[in-house]
Amino acid sequence: MTAGIQDGAPAALAIKGLAKKFGDKRAVDGLELSVPAGEFHALLGPNGAGKTTTLRMVTGLLRPDAGAVSVYGHDIARHPAAAKTLTAFLPDDPLLYGKLTPLEYLEFVAGLWAVPAADAERRARELLDWLELWNNRGEYVEGFSRGMRQKLALAGALIHEPRLLILDEPLTGLDARAARSVKDMLVAYVAKGNTVVLTTHILEIAERLAERISIILNGRIIAQGTLDELRSRAGAAIGANGATLEDVFLELTEPA
Repeated sequence: MTAGIQDGAPAALAIKGLAKKFGDKRAVDGLELSVPAGEFHALLGPNGAGKTTTLRMVTGLLRPDAGAVSVYGHDIARHPAAAKTLTAFLPDDPLLYGKLTPLEYLEFVAGLWAVPAADAERRARELLDWLELWNNRGEYVEGFSRGMRQKLALAGALIHEPRLLILDEPLTGLDARAARSVKDMLVAYVAKGNTVVLTTHILEIAERLAERISIILNGRIIAQGTLDELRSRAGAAIGANGATLEDVFLELTEPA
């Protein structure tokens, strides 16, 4: 059983009939997805499949044409404050303020979430130390590398202690050390009973970290399950027993 799941508890993320069009293009087409609490879930798909559009609707940044999204039982449209308080979203190119230090940035973000000052200070210290940024706490963000910026953005996403963390390509551009630091933190975050939904084009990351995987194509989930379940779905064409996630992904998406 996935860590953190309780019988009868609402899903961390429930998406029903989600749809969005841009002009004549249907970016998301009646998408259905349920992610239980305490799960590390990967949402994979080729470019243009609808991943980022889905995440933007899930986090309330984009209004869907149809469908519903709930976070731990809170409908994002009817109870946005309750749903968003439980959620953090890290886009692939997060906005940071170059003239702030890491501590000032985290203090600013904590203030937006109304985190008490004492709790914010404690949490900021823990996060910066965990992500190996404590020694850079007095430097301005404008001088940070891509990896340092990405780790600070992750700290900002976690400062209010959300229960659902949604990540859009969080490891893009990171060197091996920075990527390892972020991956270790995400695993520890899920081990505490929290939930991660991640998109990535680096399939080895999803293969290593995700408990379940959903593959999206043309705005719909076309396959879902553990890697072994997806191997079975892909069938004999890839030699199911030894197939990598890359093998499975290409077999399930390229013919369509």
